[in-house]
Amino acid sequence: MAGDPAIMAMYGDDVLDRDTALAIARDLDEPHRVFGTEVTQLKTITDPETGAVHKERVDAHVWHASLSLKAEEGQLSDEQWNAIATDFVDAMEFTEAGSGRSPARWVAVRHGLSTNGNDHIHIAVSLVREDGTKVNVHRDRQRSQDIARDLEVKYRLQLTTSRLAASTERGEKPSERSIAERAGSAEVKARRLERGVRAASGAAQTEGEFVRRLHQLGIIAKPRFAAGRDDVVAGYSVAIRPVKGEPIVWHGGGRLARDLTLQRLREGWEDSPQAASEGAAEWQATWRNPVRYKPVHPGAELREPTPEMWQDYTANVTELRRQLRDVPKDDRATWAIVAKETSAAFAAWSERVEETPGPLADASRVLARSAQIRKHQVKPKPSGMASASGAAMLLMMATKGGKGTMAEAILLRQLVSTTRALFESHNAIQDARQAQQISQAMGSKLDALRARLPELPVAPGRAAPDRNVPAPANETDAELAVRLLQAQRGKAPRTPSSPVPNRIEPARPVTPTIRPDRDGHER
Repeated sequence: MAGDPAIMAMYGDDVLDRDTALAIARDLDEPHRVFGTEVTQLKTITDPETGAVHKERVDAHVWHASLSLKAEEGQLSDEQWNAIATDFVDAMEFTEAGSGRSPARWVAVRHGLSTNGNDHIHIAVSLVREDGTKVNVHRDRQRSQDIARDLEVKYRLQLTTSRLAASTERGEKPSERSIAERAGSAEVKARRLERGVRAASGAAQTEGEFVRRLHQLGIIAKPRFAAGRDDVVAGYSVAIRPVKGEPIVWHGGGRLARDLTLQRLREGWEDSPQAASEGAAEWQATWRNPVRYKPVHPGAELREPTPEMWQDYTANVTELRRQLRDVPKDDRATWAIVAKETSAAFAAWSERVEETPGPLADASRVLARSAQIRKHQVKPKPSGMASASGAAMLLMMATKGGKGTMAEAILLRQLVSTTRALFESHNAIQDARQAQQISQAMGSKLDALRARLPELPVAPGRAAPDRNVPAPANETDAELAVRLLQAQRGKAPRTPSSPVPNRIEPARPVTPTIRPDRDGHER
């Protein structure tokens, strides 16, 4: 159904029986036969009798790939497959149009559905060009995956997987799953560690605080020092705090997820000589004895947030949502930063209130996939952009069980609004799978969480949770949060050392209603 011009001129209307297939194969091979150009690759060969392994150069002048749709996507026409196949080989620089060089002969064959009902084609290319030169196939696997993603967007096909996330997300090993099942655990240790690292890194303002927050979560850590140094940390590993007699299994940060390397985490922390010195002191302390580590400089992780902090950080998330309206949907670097910060907030909340991984853990993991981009795509956070990272610190102090606080309910509303923006960005670039997963994670799965939080007032200016505390007409969510906290205490704004109440409820029931926000979405 597609091929180079000569192939299509000779065989384009033929039924692909055995004789036609062999004729096409001979024509594809002609440049290789005529010029005698050798294209080889090293291949590992195992002797079936002795089991001995050796490397041997083998012929590799034919390049093959298949392009496939999921069964639920249905089938494309021959014309559509022809256009897709032609664009693919052009982008791979097999053709004159794609490379500006002598073309290579190629053919695309369609022979029905796979056993799973997937519509697909096979592409075969001779790696000897018409002038006898070789085709360069360096990094062909990665290039073909990137090109396939572009074609999915161009032809408005379902992105059957987030290729970016799939190529960077750590998979579960069978042995890890087996260990988890024997222990009666709902998840493998690597998943638990990934969520803990996200929570601790998002809640921390400095590197030293990150180490201490890991310790609070029952995670032990050890540094990887730069060669010949004991004061410069180049990386880290983490493990679940072991019970007596249990071996310690370490996981490197970069192995948990691409955005959890120490270099990437440092992008979100304070960068000053004092912070660096304190961080080095904490790493040295945990390096000496990770299990018996004692914090050197206890700090913010021991303090409870004040009402003013709830106001400030809720305002930050609100401002971030406003700023996201102006971020291009295809700005992967900026959206990855937002996804990472929002994922950390849900991870911190999960660590605090979920005994076993639940909807908050699911939301964190789904959003974390959106944060997975390659090193060359990483860019600094835009100057002046608000942050959702402070929400992680607040939610690390969320109420354990019970009804929860009104401030949590307000912050949830803003986090969900930010997540909606991430959903819209994936929708805009035709990343259907990731958009669907975000939608599922933020839908009915969060109902249980919403049930443990107080109902929000109908709207600022229309109803107040305490009839003695009138609601200003233009009150923001952030201002509402601090007013409720202060009203519950019956006092003026509290000092920075004041704790946040564990339980805040409306004085009388308020029937919620739905109103559009500034974007026209229902709230």
